[in-house]
Amino acid sequence: MKELLVLSGKGGTGKTTLTASFAHLSKGCVIADCDVDAPDLHLLLRPRIEEREEFQSGVMAAVMEERCTGCGICEGLCRFDAIKVNDVAKVDELSCEGCGICAYFCKEKAILLKDRECGYFFRSSTRFGTLCHAELKPGEENSGKLVAHVKEMARKTCESQGLELLIIDGPPGIGCPVIASFSGVNHVVIVTEPTASGLHDLERVISLSRHFKVPFSVVINKWDLNREVSKEIEKRCMELGAEFLGRIEFDENVVKAILEGKAVTEFKDCKVSKSIANIWLKIQKRLWEEQSEPRKQ
Repeated sequence: MKELLVLSGKGGTGKTTLTASFAHLSKGCVIADCDVDAPDLHLLLRPRIEEREEFQSGVMAAVMEERCTGCGICEGLCRFDAIKVNDVAKVDELSCEGCGICAYFCKEKAILLKDRECGYFFRSSTRFGTLCHAELKPGEENSGKLVAHVKEMARKTCESQGLELLIIDGPPGIGCPVIASFSGVNHVVIVTEPTASGLHDLERVISLSRHFKVPFSVVINKWDLNREVSKEIEKRCMELGAEFLGRIEFDENVVKAILEGKAVTEFKDCKVSKSIANIWLKIQKRLWEEQSEPRKQ
């Protein structure tokens, strides 16, 4: 089984659009949406949920009101203003950081720490294959643990279905969720755009890929909106020894595809579809030729 990770140093570069197109062109794969802070792959794939599982991470304070005397010690100690005491203590779940100081100092042992319910995992069916994805509750934070669980679910699905390809829509940036998405990956496609911030963030993702010794290549999306910066990005890729896969034009058909809930490659007669198809052929060649073993973490 091969794992392809699609990343970008910043949001809005077209990473999800490209992931959906690769899934369409692959003719048989499992897809994982690891951008759980702002998942949007489901908008293009229109999944039908088949399995749902609750995700728990960290802890939060809970008050046993029958024991609480309303002394106010917990309110005075809480640095996050998460507890207010009237007759009894009340916890603001959005503000609580789960530090536990209230529970430690409560004389009546009226406060306990319970597992925080952060969101849900899903395994869904789509027209391109099985999609493993997640959804966080409002105000909850993403973590590497959540990304790792989504990937593990996707790997098991790949194995059970006898498929050889897992395509991962990774989180933007270089933080903890991105680092977790690197585990076991065979190749990374970095999507950038022709802007100064696009170039800067591209260099950060390249540095991260090198740190984890994962083979990577670069795609410029909407390259013709700023041809000068696109040339600068290509030149920088050469200087950094980054393989350049190709350019994708700005095309209003992409917007049309998003509005219709489709991958743009489902539109056969447009330039951008042909450009992505050519890039996909190169990616396939890299995936099956690269002999390096995936890293274990």
